[in-house]
Amino acid sequence: MSGPGKLWLPGLAHVPSPNFDERPPGCAVDLLVIHNISLPPGEFGGGHIQALFLNQLDSGAHPYFAQIAHLRVSAHLLIRRSGETIQFVALEHRAWHAGLSNFCGRERCNDFSIGIELEGSDDKAFSDAQYQALSHLGAHIRRLFPAIGDDRIVGHLDIAPGRKTDPGPCFDWPRFREQLAAVETGSRTDGQAT
Repeated sequence: MSGPGKLWLPGLAHVPSPNFDERPPGCAVDLLVIHNISLPPGEFGGGHIQALFLNQLDSGAHPYFAQIAHLRVSAHLLIRRSGETIQFVALEHRAWHAGLSNFCGRERCNDFSIGIELEGSDDKAFSDAQYQALSHLGAHIRRLFPAIGDDRIVGHLDIAPGRKTDPGPCFDWPRFREQLAAVETGSRTDGQAT
């Protein structure tokens, strides 16, 4: 495993996770995967997600945690309900977010994807601040990795059907895609100047 990496996005909190490794040689990043996560399930706030990504989750703090505290997982980025964004893994490295996965016949999606977690759940709407942060992050990531086309921004459920459901039915894909396009073209959908 190499050092901390170069692709740490400016203006974000950087909390390096040990749960990453190198991408396979010559493997280009061309997929963006959107997830949701809440710990405990359905509860927001606190430091439990960060603790999970740092291998520091207290298995005795909640009954659910005993089932997952042993996992070694991460995502490149986490967007909290407030819109605050934390980066855990440098973008050139492989974060461990997708698990058993397949996109267009290619397995091991961690090899060629960026993973963004939204603090949320399948049954609750995401916040305005999260959509705003996600659209700006998405635009920045696509500038860095131009192979991530519109058809290569997917949910976890799209690469792990039957196993995963996130970001869930409450994630507003048309809203996100409209805001992403607005950021990329320099226009705004909220009436504010850029």
